[in-house]
Amino acid sequence: MTYTYRDATAVLGPLAAVADPHGYDLCARHSSQVVPPRGWEVIRLAPQMQPVGPTQDELAALAQSVRERGRRPSGGYPDSVAVSGSRHGHLRLVPGP
Repeated sequence: MTYTYRDATAVLGPLAAVADPHGYDLCARHSSQVVPPRGWEVIRLAPQMQPVGPTQDELAALAQSVRERGRRPSGGYPDSVAVSGSRHGHLRLVPGP
């Protein structure tokens, strides 16, 4: 959502690609509940907002990073941190208190 006081207008549209001091990213629920000040006009550029999940590229990148993390010999813990428990591949079972 962006707004201009001079034009008394609020514009609701897709998420911003760059930071704007007069712009706000709203979820679908909140964008549908926007109530402008009296006398203001609201322009909705995306009347039907669709929820977006992770893309195939994002899921593949996540899986690859987990695979790479599992191949690290040290387990990724600094030498100063003592961790007890049994190891299963790249996962570590930490016993309860």
